[in-house]
Amino acid sequence: MDFGRLITAMLTPMLDDDSVDYEGAARLANHLVDTGSDAIVVTGTTGESPTLTEAEKLDLYRVVLAAVGDRARVIAGSGNYCTAESIALTQAAERVGVHGAMLVVPYYNNPPQEGLYRHFSSVAEATGLPIILYNVPSRSPRNLEASTTIRLSEVNNIVAIKEASGKLEQITEIIAGTPEGFRVYSGDDSATLPLMSMGGYGIISVASHVAGRLIRTMIDHFAAGRVAEAAQLHGRLLPLFNACFCTTNPIPIKAGTDLLGLPSGSVRLPLIAADERVRENMRREMAALGLI
Repeated sequence: MDFGRLITAMLTPMLDDDSVDYEGAARLANHLVDTGSDAIVVTGTTGESPTLTEAEKLDLYRVVLAAVGDRARVIAGSGNYCTAESIALTQAAERVGVHGAMLVVPYYNNPPQEGLYRHFSSVAEATGLPIILYNVPSRSPRNLEASTTIRLSEVNNIVAIKEASGKLEQITEIIAGTPEGFRVYSGDDSATLPLMSMGGYGIISVASHVAGRLIRTMIDHFAAGRVAEAAQLHGRLLPLFNACFCTTNPIPIKAGTDLLGLPSGSVRLPLIAADERVRENMRREMAALGLI
């Protein structure tokens, strides 16, 4: 299954009482599709997955699937630090009808590479869904090494990786060593164009909540060989990308969607709402791009 080049890791809107805003999630999902997203990851780390219950996650999958219909693919962020729990949620998400699953490198328990291989392959073998691996060493103590990713790419339904390691040599090795059709996505908005120039396929984005059309245009320019136009847009977007990660994600992007009048709400503890500095960073860079 091709999930497209622009995938958004969707935030989870919250109401004032800290409950999930399901109506807002439906509205936000439609906004993302309307502004260029080919697919949406629901309950990834941008969606505050560690502080959502399993019931909330499954309800979010149902709501987003109903909202976007056949206009976009819906990918469940169904992995965590426990293999058994990751299997159970992935299977439950498959029954709900999602189109794929994204599995993050287990955090806190710090498994060795063989443990990572067995974790991901065990989840993949327990589902018929196509699987995207997610390597984000800044959020987990262990880097998923290129050799392990290449081994995992041989598992039939492991079809892609979201690479947020920032290790360009590692990403190059993955692109060179995985089968044709295995997709390598940037996990950092600022690395989208550099990664695509190395043979990567696209981005699983945060900034696309507020700048989806511009990011879509940048990707399409590059894919069509209009490299100079893509590079120009990358340069214009870079300050916004930096603002989106000036503190812990999804704090800044929730400030950004709020500035656009999109459903957002606050974040659940232990995260805290954006302060005025973060909001001003987002306001300034969004205004510079004509987004507000």
